[in-house]
Amino acid sequence: MLDLARLRALHAVSVHGSVSAAATALGYTPSAVSQQIAKLERETRTTLLERQGRGIALTDEARHLAATAQQLLSIVERAETTLEERRGLPSGRLMIGAFATAARGLLPSVLAELAARHESLDARLVEVDPHLSVDLAAQGVLDVAVAHDWDIAPLPAPEGLERAVIGDDLCDLLVPVGHPLAGRGRLRREDLPGQRWICQPPGTVCHDWLIRTLRASGHEPDLAYQAAENHTQIALVAAGLGVALMPRLGRGPLPDGVLALPLEPVPVRRLYALWRTGAARRPAITETVRLLRAHWPQRAVGSSESLPQGRV
Repeated sequence: MLDLARLRALHAVSVHGSVSAAATALGYTPSAVSQQIAKLERETRTTLLERQGRGIALTDEARHLAATAQQLLSIVERAETTLEERRGLPSGRLMIGAFATAARGLLPSVLAELAARHESLDARLVEVDPHLSVDLAAQGVLDVAVAHDWDIAPLPAPEGLERAVIGDDLCDLLVPVGHPLAGRGRLRREDLPGQRWICQPPGTVCHDWLIRTLRASGHEPDLAYQAAENHTQIALVAAGLGVALMPRLGRGPLPDGVLALPLEPVPVRRLYALWRTGAARRPAITETVRLLRAHWPQRAVGSSESLPQGRV
């Protein structure tokens, strides 16, 4: 008999591309995942992973086994969903994936309430970029993905997922005190060209939004400083090195020397919770989505009331 936990480890490696990334997603150590794969190789008498440069690659046999593992995991998920639905209480393991600012500004209070209210539920969190989390939810690696899109860059998502709007996260222009834009009150996007920008690296949704917005106004942005962490970007603004466009969620209090200026129209990114259609009846998912909406920080963002729900 093939061990389901070992098949889950192989499936995670096939999805994430490395043992370390699979371990992060599963909440294990890399050595634990490696041990599971090694045991699976002994059980199947098959080589599953091969060295490829500094990384690893799945053999053809491993890819076939990983595809079968995904089918088995889907069957197990349906069985677990049925049992949990019959009990009527959130239980079992729930893997949530969220991007950095949501993981910092929203998930701590949600996870704390889940833990306090539902002792049989093992809710876990992994930080994942929105570009990846949606696919991971579709593949069954994540039970719930917290992702976002922007007003000019809608969130793409494959079929088989459902979503609920959590809320709208408003963005401000951060400038150092004494900056020429600081005394101009409400700004328009046409006022933004000519600045030295502090932004996230390429490949992120926020980076893409900034590029598209400034190019739409007929100007090529000067991306002088690129940093993934919001706190690093704020520190660069405080040092007088440039300006940054930053959402309010998870931003925290600004230090002395940094001003937040409103833009018109206000840049908005909308947050969603996404989950597989087959698991939509699972109480753990419905409770998590409810708490995500209930804990949405109204002081920092737009209201989520009356926002639509539906399938992507």
